[in-house]
Amino acid sequence: MKIRLLCIGQKMPSWVTQAYDEFAKRVNGDCKIELVELPMAKRSKNSCVAQMKEKEAQTIFAAIKPSEHIVALDVLGKQVSTPDLADKIKHWQMLGSDIALLIGGPDGLHDDVLAKAKEKMSLSKLTLPHPLVRVLLAEQLYRAWSINKGHPYHK
Repeated sequence: MKIRLLCIGQKMPSWVTQAYDEFAKRVNGDCKIELVELPMAKRSKNSCVAQMKEKEAQTIFAAIKPSEHIVALDVLGKQVSTPDLADKIKHWQMLGSDIALLIGGPDGLHDDVLAKAKEKMSLSKLTLPHPLVRVLLAEQLYRAWSINKGHPYHK
């Protein structure tokens, strides 16, 4: 199974790329994590948030593969513990399809994207810096994967 993180935003600081890469490479075998960076809509003082989210939604829809199970990260989504995420990974593997985990831009995901998602998850009630979400999600996916494999990392 492949879990693709479809993320709005490119050109992250080097610490983000290094941390993400470190956790993503640890997940191997029957599960792989892949990062897909998508361009953020251009922002200015007079930008309309709704229009920017609509442009980003179009970019996300173009990147989703038809066979993927869509999971959106959203502040109003269900909060999961690490063991819950491990169970989700098992469930996703049983679905037999790859996963598209959607991470919106600074303004979040458009309602149309949220409506298309089969699941909505929240990492925290805290507002997290956009670049940090990639790192946190990659680490948690690795941690959940390690639980499923009986690897001692989670302890």
